[in-house]
Amino acid sequence: MSRIAKAPVLIPKSVNVNINGKNIFVKGAKGEVEYTLNEFVDFHVNDESIVMHWDSASKSATAQAGTARALINNMVIGVSEGFELKLSLVGVGYRAQIKENILSLSLGFSHPVDFIVPSGVTVETPTQVEIIVKGIDKQLVGQVAANIRKYRSPEPYKGKGVRYSNENVVRKEAKKK
Repeated sequence: MSRIAKAPVLIPKSVNVNINGKNIFVKGAKGEVEYTLNEFVDFHVNDESIVMHWDSASKSATAQAGTARALINNMVIGVSEGFELKLSLVGVGYRAQIKENILSLSLGFSHPVDFIVPSGVTVETPTQVEIIVKGIDKQLVGQVAANIRKYRSPEPYKGKGVRYSNENVVRKEAKKK
């Protein structure tokens, strides 16, 4: 039995859930998202929760039920509250600024790095060394933040690079004579 799939997904008052066969549409204050369920999983919607149903004898159905429940829960949280990830730039001369949908990064290269922000995600730069990625799709927000971080990952000797704000970079000791 999947402990994750057994828990119901609570629906806030501000969120609308519509069902069309195996498709589920979730609409809230921040936007609207859609998901198509796997054939092994079914669900039942009450006034205030979504409950998953599956064949508990099948391992693959149990795994799909847990995954579907987690994805639907992320959809409900995304349209009601949204998701955000904070990145910080550590290094002398490292800067970030946003112009329309292009994030311009100065990361110690001989040229600025321009990152085109995909639709469905907003990027803010409250200061020159902070980047905030916001959106309603948890996977997309995480992927955009990872793509930005990939330009200059934190290195272990001086700790310079793009890092998540809550990330702890383990520092190495330099060579000794």
